[in-house]
Amino acid sequence: MINLKPTYEAIEPNFGNSFTYQRFDKNRLNKNNVWHYHPEIELVYVNGGAGKRQIGSNLSYYTNGTLILIGSNLPHCGFTDELTGNRNETVIQMKKDFLGNEFFSIPEMEKIQNLFQIAQAGVVFFGETKTRLGAMMEELEEKSNFDRLLSILKVLNCLSTTEEHRILNATGFSMAADVKDNDRINIVFNHVKSNFKEEITLDEISNLVSMTIPSFCRYFKKITNKTFTQFVNEYRLVHASKLLAEQPLSITEVCFECGFNNFSHFNKSFKAFTGQNPSQYRNQLRQVIN
Repeated sequence: MINLKPTYEAIEPNFGNSFTYQRFDKNRLNKNNVWHYHPEIELVYVNGGAGKRQIGSNLSYYTNGTLILIGSNLPHCGFTDELTGNRNETVIQMKKDFLGNEFFSIPEMEKIQNLFQIAQAGVVFFGETKTRLGAMMEELEEKSNFDRLLSILKVLNCLSTTEEHRILNATGFSMAADVKDNDRINIVFNHVKSNFKEEITLDEISNLVSMTIPSFCRYFKKITNKTFTQFVNEYRLVHASKLLAEQPLSITEVCFECGFNNFSHFNKSFKAFTGQNPSQYRNQLRQVIN
């Protein structure tokens, strides 16, 4: 049975800590792959591997690992599983006031406070920032609690000053504002996740959430800044990216496996989404891997 709401995850730091630090690898997988949310801000570094990211209404596919900052109560899925092929995964979770109500209000913390604000839309970091700060996060495992805290502040400060980042959800994204009041959008997201390979009509999806088609279209656009058709196509294109990278399928097979029923439309959509046609995308990945 599909869970129609994002699961609330209760996070309790270990005794003597104000934050949670976890390290996962092939012998200890992060099994929290369901659609979920929590009040804590979450910083995730995936070392190597490739997989899907769904953060709020943003869908994307990463290769060679990823570094992500997720704001408080922003719904997301897990980023790794037994097929991701990553070396390890480091997760840091902290409440916005984990160092006290006033700590991040002092002048020295202004940039980190701004970082927490933009994290409400989800942020992905790349380039040298991802490599350097990812390594710093992994080194936390060997540090004492106090040194670990200082290092986390240093990582946050570096994230707050780098230009090597991309905000994942558009301005005005409101899903995190009232998670408990967004049952409808969560039903929609889960339905798309389970049925994207099939045709999903506006009549079908609007009936699922007990709305008229015009009302649903306005509601969905207001919440996500995307049309429903755009969202479904993006989900299909992210899945296509995954298949092109991981499966020995022909591009025609990938097209139909992702729910597209027109090869020309698939090619055009994929190029608009990634900047490359499917053949170029697959060839570039092979060059990186080899």
